[in-house]
Amino acid sequence: MSDESAMRMKHAGRACVPSAQPELVIFDCDGVLVDSELITNRVFAQMLQGIGLPLTIDYLFEHFVGRSMQHCWREVGRMLGHDVPAAFRDEFQLRSLSALREQVKAVTGVEAVLDSLPVACCVASSGSHEKMATTLGATGLLPRFRNRLFSATEVPNGKPAPDIFLYAAAKCGVEPARCAVIEDSPAGVRAAIEAGMRVYGYSARTPARLLRAAGAADTFTDMARLPELLFGQDVPIGHKNRLD
Repeated sequence: MSDESAMRMKHAGRACVPSAQPELVIFDCDGVLVDSELITNRVFAQMLQGIGLPLTIDYLFEHFVGRSMQHCWREVGRMLGHDVPAAFRDEFQLRSLSALREQVKAVTGVEAVLDSLPVACCVASSGSHEKMATTLGATGLLPRFRNRLFSATEVPNGKPAPDIFLYAAAKCGVEPARCAVIEDSPAGVRAAIEAGMRVYGYSARTPARLLRAAGAADTFTDMARLPELLFGQDVPIGHKNRLD
């Protein structure tokens, strides 16, 4: 996508007022569909400690979760006073993917929720396609999102810019105002708001107050509540409707 196209989409998103019920549900991946954030951030913290940057898990969740790896590497480089070596970045990629393959699980209840949604859904993640394939593949969720996986690596700007959400909506042929976003990070919530979409904050690990402060329409810790938040009382959990 060109910068010009992204800018047109950005302004189009700002002009929209989100509709009450969505025609497309856009899920973040890490922390929303798969319980992966703690796994990767443990690896990240351990490796950063080894190069003299002792950042806590809480700090990483507050300042890095929901952001692209490009952003994370820029911030780490700023703290170190020099660019992060390519070998270190490559080693983190290998270690984190290995840990995810061994440990990642689907977020509790998400399969039943996906079965219950009466509208289409897709994934818009700050992670790479390789990471999504790893986590969604290991948890058995990947077949549900064939050809509907969108990565921040495909757009000019990562979250909290709206690019990835506007890109996902355009690819699925749905107006931004008719999209609902499910996010677990303040950066992701702000990106969805900027895109002109209604956003719900999954607060199982992220404090709900941070998601609400970023603009989430509502927050929830039990994934089973999501269909009711999106569509009211009319969608029974576990009843398979349609996903395309």
